[in-house]
Formats: sequence, C-alpha cells, structure tokens
Amino acid sequence: MITSDRMAQVDENAAALGVPRKQLMESSGNATARVVREHADPGDRVCVVAGRGNNGGDAFVAVRFLDDYETETFLLGREETISTDIARENWDALQDAEYTTEEVRDSANFDLPDCDVVVDAMLGTGVTGELREPEATAAEAINDSDATVVAVDVPSGVDADTGQADGVAVEADHVVTFHDEKPGLDSLDATVTVADIGIPATAELFVERGDLRVLGRDPSAHKGDFGEVLVVGGGPYTGAPALAGQAAMRAGADLVHLACPEQVAREVQGYEEGLIVHGLAGDLLQPEHVDELLDRALDVDCVVVGPGLGRADGTLDAVREFLSSFDGTAVVDADALRVVPDVDTEADLLCTPHQGELVDMGGETADDWRERRKLVESFAADLGQTLLVKGPYDVVSDGETTRVNRTGNPGMTVGGTGDVLAGICGALASTQEPVTAGAVAAHVNGKAGDAVVDEQGYGLLASDLLDGIPRAMWGDRE
Repeated sequence: MITSDRMAQVDENAAALGVPRKQLMESSGNATARVVREHADPGDRVCVVAGRGNNGGDAFVAVRFLDDYETETFLLGREETISTDIARENWDALQDAEYTTEEVRDSANFDLPDCDVVVDAMLGTGVTGELREPEATAAEAINDSDATVVAVDVPSGVDADTGQADGVAVEADHVVTFHDEKPGLDSLDATVTVADIGIPATAELFVERGDLRVLGRDPSAHKGDFGEVLVVGGGPYTGAPALAGQAAMRAGADLVHLACPEQVAREVQGYEEGLIVHGLAGDLLQPEHVDELLDRALDVDCVVVGPGLGRADGTLDAVREFLSSFDGTAVVDADALRVVPDVDTEADLLCTPHQGELVDMGGETADDWRERRKLVESFAADLGQTLLVKGPYDVVSDGETTRVNRTGNPGMTVGGTGDVLAGICGALASTQEPVTAGAVAAHVNGKAGDAVVDEQGYGLLASDLLDGIPRAMWGDRE
C-alpha cells in the first residue's frame, strides 16, 4: 500500500536510479492495454478519454497496444497544453501513426460515442478535489454510457488516499494501478489490478532526490510553520552545539534556541547572531537544569540533545531525567545516546549513533550494509525508537520502515559532521515523522559533504557543510 505523495517520490527515485519516467510510462501503458484486452473482444470500439498530464500519457501508450480494436482518443484540451514532455511525445506518436484522435477544446462540445470500453485517463493520483471542466462533463458522460470503464491508476475525481470524491467522479468497473495498491482503492466497487511496471524495490529503500519532495513550501506559509528547535549542548565543547544550531537554521527551521552552560554561552553566540542562546548556570549540564529545559521545550517542535555535552558526573543523569519527563520529539546524539536504552520515555526519539556508539547502546553492526540494515531494524524495534546509524551507507529505521542513504564520503570522518547532521535532523523532525526526517537529513548532510569534496578534495571542515545544506535541500535535484 502506498500513498499518492509517496508514489510521486518513488517515481522520482526510480529515475535517479536510472529508470526514466518515459520507460515507466511505456510499461504503464502496456499494463493498461492488457486490462482492456481482458474486457474487450477483437474489433470492439475502445474510447480513451485522456487528460494533459502523465496519466493521459499512459493511455496514449496503451492505444498503440490496442490495434485489434477500433480506438478513438479524446484529449481534454489543446495539444499545446499537454504538460509533460513524455506525454507530448506519446501524443505525437499517435498523430504520426495516424490513430484516430480528437481535441476537446470546449466541454459543451464533448460527445462520447457509443463504445464497448472507455479508458478513463483524465487525472492521476496526484490530483485531488472537485473535478473542473472539461473533466466534470467527461466524467458524467462516461458514467452515463453503457461501456465497461477501465480507469488508469485511479478513477478521475476519486482521492487515491481516501477513496472519497468531492462531487462527480468516474464510476469505474476496473482500475489498473501501478507499482502498489493505493489506500483509497479498497473502498471502490471496482476490480483493481496492480501492475508491476519495473520500479526497482530500492526506489523505496534508498534515499534519493524524490524524497526531497517533502521539503516543498506553500507560498502562503507563515513564520513558525517550519519548526522551532531547541539544541541542548555544550559545556566541555563549544563548536558542537554551535554547528548543530547553525545546521538547523540552514535546514530551514524558523527559530533555533540553544541552551548551554553559561561558561560557553558567549562563545556559542559568537558563531551566529541568529541563534537564541540561553545560558545555564555553571560549567556543565546538571540535573538542576532539567526543569528549565522542560519549560523551554514546551515552546519548540523538536529538541536536539547531546552535541558537546560530554559525560561528566551529573550530565548524563540530567539527560536521563529530561528524557524521562519529556513527551515531545527529540534528536539524541553523541554522549547522550548512552542513556537511551535504559530510559523510560514518552518522547519520540531520533537517535543518531555512529556504529561504535550503536554497539555501546547494545546494538550490533556488520560490514555489509544489507546485514547491518537487518540488525539496525531489529534493534530499533527493540528500543521502540528511530535509529539513524551513520556509516558508509547510513541506515534509518523505526523497526518497521527502513531507509538506506548512500551519499557522503570518507572526508566526512572529520569531527563535527555528526553535529551538523543532528542539527539538520532537528529542523526536519520539527515537521516530519522521525524516519522521514532522519532519511532526508542523512541524504542532505552527505550530499553537502560530497559537494565540498568534489570542489576541493579531502580536508573539509564540518563548518564547510553549512553553506551547502540549502543547496543540497532545495537546489538542482538533478
């Protein structure tokens, strides 16, 4: 079962893995034609009602596999408004081969002829809401016909995730959907065929550019919509919490607070004016600071605990006490990871150990990423929390959903890159589920590091990653 948003990500991931959308469209069209052939006799009349996007493109391909039938294709709109290059190429192929086609430029003039099978390819899984014209009129005409109706991916007007329709929707007899079943199809009175169109399983496992679609922003968004983060760190170290805080800002958090012992507060503030630094009395994090931290945590969307805290007497006790009383979302990094296996918490944790820290937590690791994936998944299930285990291949799992990231390079073994990752995780966990946040953060952190090494070779500094974070998240996804 896969949602429409996730399906769009997987489509794009498949392209990143070398399986272009054009190839998938050819497979989708062929699968659609197979279903049509199951419900039509040779010589039957098949009418295709197609939209101007890739859903219509799938149907244009299908027509080329239906030469045993009398086909007629209706394009809802002008051909110059076909919205994707691959759909246009397949429309042009129908023209060049002189298949019977017609542009429907005015819904008032749409007249669906008598036919034995109608293929509904107006709108796919990515379009929701009430049908507009000319699709609404076309849907009514399809429903009024006596033909068998085959819908491509989802009946037009039906929400693929819920099965609900806002107004008129195509009443399909059969649905051919691709790669995996969509949640909303279960509620339909239709036969559903799930067609394998050649998307590799790793398009769902490996983190690729399609996963970055979750980073899109609504133009009408307001301050605060993209998260407020509190970083709890520092004492023995100043650079680690500063890197985590700056990374959270670079990763799009609207506000970043940093709570650190007052002896390092001034130095931490000096790294970036935009950080809101709160000094904690004394030289180290101690249990007497927990109440203040819990109060500050009430006002943020995610807390990052660990960068630069060290493991002095009282510090890990304070972390344990904080997590025991906290019920929000937290990213746990560095020495703070040591308390996680034994703490009883209502919080949703995203833990970011490297493999040595994972072993210290009680987990197991392996050289082969496939075996490591299984071990991480099992340990995450035991913990009841999400793990992001850093390595040549990063493994992210909550025990049920597991993702593997392949960006990054050996130059990132330098100190501080994990603090940057923790900050990115904090920003993303403010708005995303922990597995998604961890997977995207690992990809972005590694991609930023790859860009630095591509430009200058090894010898990078963790601070070199900061400027690359926005480009890795929102730059050219190709």
